[in-house]
Amino acid sequence: MERIQSKTTEYYKAIIALFIGSLIAFGVEYCVQPIIPVLAKTFTLQPTTASLAVSFGTGGMAASMLLIAGVANRLERRLTMVIGLLLSSVLAVLIAVSSYFHLILLMRLCQGMLLAGFPAMAVAYINEEFDPSIIGGVVGIYVSGTSVGGLVGRILLSTLTDYMSWRYALAIEAILYIVLGILFWVLLPKPKAVRQPPIPWHRLWNEGRRILSNRNLVGVYVVAMLIMGAFVCVYNFISYILLAPPYHFSQTAIGFVYLLYLLGTVSSTVMGMMSDSIGNGKVICLSVVCMLVGSLVSVFMPIVIKLLGIGIFTFGFFGAHSAACSWAGRLDSADKAEITALYMLFYYIGASVFGSLGGQFLTFWSWPGVVAYLTVLGVIALGIGLWLTKHVGYDK
Repeated sequence: MERIQSKTTEYYKAIIALFIGSLIAFGVEYCVQPIIPVLAKTFTLQPTTASLAVSFGTGGMAASMLLIAGVANRLERRLTMVIGLLLSSVLAVLIAVSSYFHLILLMRLCQGMLLAGFPAMAVAYINEEFDPSIIGGVVGIYVSGTSVGGLVGRILLSTLTDYMSWRYALAIEAILYIVLGILFWVLLPKPKAVRQPPIPWHRLWNEGRRILSNRNLVGVYVVAMLIMGAFVCVYNFISYILLAPPYHFSQTAIGFVYLLYLLGTVSSTVMGMMSDSIGNGKVICLSVVCMLVGSLVSVFMPIVIKLLGIGIFTFGFFGAHSAACSWAGRLDSADKAEITALYMLFYYIGASVFGSLGGQFLTFWSWPGVVAYLTVLGVIALGIGLWLTKHVGYDK
């Protein structure tokens, strides 16, 4: 089979489509994050409870990853992504008209379960359809789309919420995602790769156990879980700090804080290419150090310094995620979608559990407590990254 080569028409169509798809997936998944305080006010909730609007979405993704991991080698990559993107966007419209928070949580759970197929199939598609020499760079471009998706989704909803009800704002955004989902469907080239034969159902459990017996791969999974938990924690709760004295940010200003995601767009692309040249382990360690430095800088009160710290942290996170995500597919010979699904399982467990847990530190110790919590997560991730670099070395 002839794989997609760099700088061909098929290459550009594929990366544009993957960029659009990740924009939709992560826009839908995280668009409610900047309005957590608004939801808390609307439904009279505590910060940790309101943050469940994000955690149920990521929790749905984590739960669905168990199923995706089992059936990944049976799923048609392109069709699975299209269905997930379009149906989750339709659910966003229904969330906008719901008057019950518990119903919103249920629909967020369903959204997460539908969206779970996208990252697993997208990375599998990249590993199977693109020339191996450019996979790191393509994964970096895909991850940059996740950062832009999170950025656009948050800014659009947050800004519109200052001028109209959050319900109208969410409905408008959801309709935009439906249109983009159709464009994704049209642009993405049909898969050509000859995949491994489907694993018989009775062998799936044994195959999953075999993958999870790969200590190097599990190490990458745990790093993904820790860095994602730290990242979601920061953006779940920084709005509470910036809305309060002495900053008094408006909801629109909160939305524009997510422009820091542009640093992630640069980081994921650059670090993805660096992974191809100096090795994934070194890039993970360097990126986690950036996260640690950024979180510590953000504890200072001046707003410019605080935002600088969050920017450094964001740069580090996307670099670490890009390197870890591309490395996972190289550390085992199993079906790439199954490997990626398990990666995303750990990733979204981190988002759901560690992301919300930070709310307790915010409640009792304000932002310095959150920073202490982030430091613990970062130090553990760095230790694992150093261990992987030593034991795996440079794996191209």
